[in-house]
Amino acid sequence: MSIETDASRKVTAGPEHPNSWVFINGEFRRYQDAKLGLMTHALHYGTGVFEGIRAYWNSDKAQLYLLHGPVHYDRLRKSGSIMKMTLPHSTEELVKLTLELLRRNEYKQDTYVRPLLFKSSEVIGVRLEGIAESFLIYTAPMGNYVDVDAGIRCMVSSWRRVSDSSLPARAKITGAYANSALAKAEAEENGFDEAIVLALDGHVSEGSAENLFMYKDGVFVTPPVTDDILEGVTRKLLLGLIKDELGKQVVERSIDRTELYTCDELFLCGTGAQVSPVIEVDRRPVGDGRIGELTSELQGVYFGAVRGDNPRYSDWTLPVY
Repeated sequence: MSIETDASRKVTAGPEHPNSWVFINGEFRRYQDAKLGLMTHALHYGTGVFEGIRAYWNSDKAQLYLLHGPVHYDRLRKSGSIMKMTLPHSTEELVKLTLELLRRNEYKQDTYVRPLLFKSSEVIGVRLEGIAESFLIYTAPMGNYVDVDAGIRCMVSSWRRVSDSSLPARAKITGAYANSALAKAEAEENGFDEAIVLALDGHVSEGSAENLFMYKDGVFVTPPVTDDILEGVTRKLLLGLIKDELGKQVVERSIDRTELYTCDELFLCGTGAQVSPVIEVDRRPVGDGRIGELTSELQGVYFGAVRGDNPRYSDWTLPVY
């Protein structure tokens, strides 16, 4: 299938321009005027939590749609609780601030929203108590994180997912993403697009920064939240779409590595990855080596919903303009 042209834009690494607006510590400022100290605690120790939120541009409607803003901010609040941090605004206030920020930046393309709550004292010392906190939101144009049209090639990483007993994956902790970076780098250095990471016990956990679904023997299967995965917002949306739109059963259970080699369809999902079909794992084709029919259908429904084209899912999004 072909996804709307706006979605085919490549990821942009930074703000559209240094004069774009950001929200930091209670006020709107220009990106170039928002400064952090070299000794900021989170920079050295990974003591921050964040979210990734998408806003989708619909050119036919000349409208930008923020996807599940309240759900993301509720999860950010939970991540902060794990790291002994408190969001300084209510979820309703945070959504309003995000809509205002997007309006100020006048985006007319797919956009990424990054809220970040972090320990900001300029001190040396690994601890959480007694460290000041800061909060910011910035935005940047963002297209596809991985190729959603052609399908992606994955390898099972030699790096294991960090256990919840060591560094909880259900919280989006900045320092934890070093684990993801190692897995992603290994995959790319070996000629693959993405990594699939196993939990310490050898069961499939998720992608480097995405949840995973496979289709096998007539049902969709996804790892449970107890297999060291992020409790993904997109994952939850797709659990519903698979049942309601495809009429298929979804089972949450542990997945063995070799099941990836014998399943009929496989895809990764997340705010960045969206619905990304996997066509190869460890140089073995998934199914017939092409994007599966059910995955393709799911993509179509998902993109219709997030771009505001499907009234059945109008509660997923908030119009910016």
